[in-house]
Order: sequence, then structure tokens, then C-alpha cells
Amino acid sequence: MDKFSVVVGAGTRRSAKDDAVPFPHRWTPEGVTVEADFTGAHLLHLAAAGCVLNDIYREADALGIRVDGVEVRASGDFDESTWSSTGIVYAVAVDTPAPPEELTRLLDRVDEVAEIPRAIRAGATVERA
Repeated sequence: MDKFSVVVGAGTRRSAKDDAVPFPHRWTPEGVTVEADFTGAHLLHLAAAGCVLNDIYREADALGIRVDGVEVRASGDFDESTWSSTGIVYAVAVDTPAPPEELTRLLDRVDEVAEIPRAIRAGATVERA
């Protein structure tokens, strides 16, 4: 399920690829990098990945966990007859001195509270104004 893949990185996990696009980021002084094509499918996955990355920094700060770098990869596919999403899968890599059980607690918390994945899971209407 690696169609429409995107990668976001920050800190020690920022991308060094020539085509990675940098963006300012409130949680890191050097900003984030984004690897994604500019299609609606990629942007949907980017919204989920970016939200997870942001929330890792936010929740780590609240829990007192130092985070040196984060990379989130998200991908998924679509039913080409309806263009309905068949789901999004994301994977996270975090550079932290925190013990594994603290990292697990952090990632579980982020999976629970991340706003964009929650909205996607719940479904939403989209209407033209």
C-alpha cells in the first residue's frame, strides 16, 4: 500500500533530497521537509502525516519527552472507479533518548489525539459553497 506516498521530516530526520520542500515549523527551528507530489491524493496523505508529526512534537512537549527528529511516511490507495480512499497507513520514526516504553506511550497518545487522522476516520462531508 505504497501508492501516493509522502514523507515529512523534522530535526535529525529532515530530508536531504534535492526535491524535498522545506517549510517553517513552530516546533523546530530548522523547519520541516516534505516529499510529495502535488496531487489531491498526495495532499490528503500529507495532511495526515503532517498532523502526526506536529502532534508528536506537541504531545512530547506536554509529556516532557525530548524529541530530536521525526519522520512520518504515509501512503494509501483509492478505488479508481469511485476515487474513494481505501485507507491510509502511516509509519513513524522518532529520534529520542526516551526509553522505548515512553516512546510507545507517546505514539499511542498521538494516534489517539491527532486531529486530521481522527477527522478522516470519522468521515466528513465536503460541499462546494
